[in-house]
Amino acid sequence: MTTVSVSLAGRSYDILIGPGLIDRVGDLSAGLLPSRRVIVVTDETVAPLYGARVYEAFKKAGIAATLAILPAGESSKAFESFGELMNALLDQRPDRKTTLVALGGGVVGDLTGFAAATLLRGVDFIQIPTTLLAQVDSSVGGKTGINTRHGKNLIGAFYQPKLVLADTDVLDTLPKRELLAGYAEVAKYGLIDDPDFWTWCETNGAAVLSGDAAKRTYAIEQSCRAKARIVVADERETTDLRALLNLGHTFGHALEAETGFGPDLLHGEAVGAGMAMAFDLSAALGLCPAPDAVRVRKHLAAIGLPVRLRSIGGDNYRSWDAGKLIEHMRGDKKAEAGKLTFILARGIGKAFVSRDVKEADLHRLLDQAIAA
Repeated sequence: MTTVSVSLAGRSYDILIGPGLIDRVGDLSAGLLPSRRVIVVTDETVAPLYGARVYEAFKKAGIAATLAILPAGESSKAFESFGELMNALLDQRPDRKTTLVALGGGVVGDLTGFAAATLLRGVDFIQIPTTLLAQVDSSVGGKTGINTRHGKNLIGAFYQPKLVLADTDVLDTLPKRELLAGYAEVAKYGLIDDPDFWTWCETNGAAVLSGDAAKRTYAIEQSCRAKARIVVADERETTDLRALLNLGHTFGHALEAETGFGPDLLHGEAVGAGMAMAFDLSAALGLCPAPDAVRVRKHLAAIGLPVRLRSIGGDNYRSWDAGKLIEHMRGDKKAEAGKLTFILARGIGKAFVSRDVKEADLHRLLDQAIAA
C-alpha cells in the first residue's frame, strides 16, 4: 500500500493506494470516525459489485453501516437526484457524528461530498473511488457539486474528505471506455507541468490500460502526488495554480453540455478532446510548437480517446456548431467579467491560464475541429 498525503492545515488526509483495500476499509478508517456509524452512498452499478464487501468490512471492524443507492450516470448530478439523496440520508436519522462514504465513480463522489458538506450543516466523509478517473482526479482535492441547465458543477462546495482509499483491484472490472476516460486525466498531469511524466505516458499508457498492475499503480500514485501538490498550494483556486488542473475542461464541459451530459460522451473523454483542442489553439496562436500539439493529439488518439468531434456520439452529434459551443463556454464557472478562461500551453508540461483569447480565433479553431 502506498500513501500520498494531502497536507492542509486542520484538514489533512491520506490517499491510500493498493490492492484489496476495500476489504480493509473498516480497519483503515476506524481511527478517523467520530462515531462507529457510516452511511455508504453508491449507485446501482457499483452496489452489486462492492456494496456487500464494504458492508462486511465495516461490520468486522465493529462499525454499523447502511446503504443509500443512486441511479448510475452523470444525470444523477442534478437538483432532483441531490434532493432525493438528502431525503434518503435523513430517512436514516443521521447525527453530526455520522460519516458518509462515497463508493463509486466521480458522480457518486461529487454528490456524496456535497451532501456531506450540507447534511446537518456538515458531516465527515470518506472517498472510495471505483473508477480510474475518480482515483486520479475527482476524489482528491475537495471539489464537490452538481450540474444545472446552465452548466457543469456550478453549484457545490470545497469540502475535503477524511480519507481516500483507492483500491487498484476494482479497476479490473471497469469497461475499456471507462479506463480510457480516466487515462485522459492521468495524461493531463504530464501536460500541465511534468513533461517527463507525459513521456512516460506515451511509452506506458497502453500497459496502464491493459492491466499492468505496477504501471497502473505508478500512474495513480504520480497523478495523486501531482494533484495533492497543487491542492495544498491553492486549495480554493484563489490563484491560477489550481486552475491549471482544468486543462481541456473549458472545451470539454462545452462538449458535455451540447451532448446533454449523457452517455454519448463521458467526462474523461470530453477532457481528452478538450486537451487536444487546447494544444491546437495554443499552436494556432503561436504560443506552442506545432509538433507538441501534434504529439498530444497523436497519443490521445492512438490510446483510443475520441479526440475528433466527428467520432463523438456516432451520428447523433455530427452537426456541431461553433457558436453553440462558445455559448456553453460563457456559462463556465472560470469565466470572469464576460471573458472566457482557457488553460493553454507553451509546450508539453508548460500550461498556463489565458483570459485574452479572441473570439474570432476561438471560432476559427472550433470550425476547423468540426470540419476535421
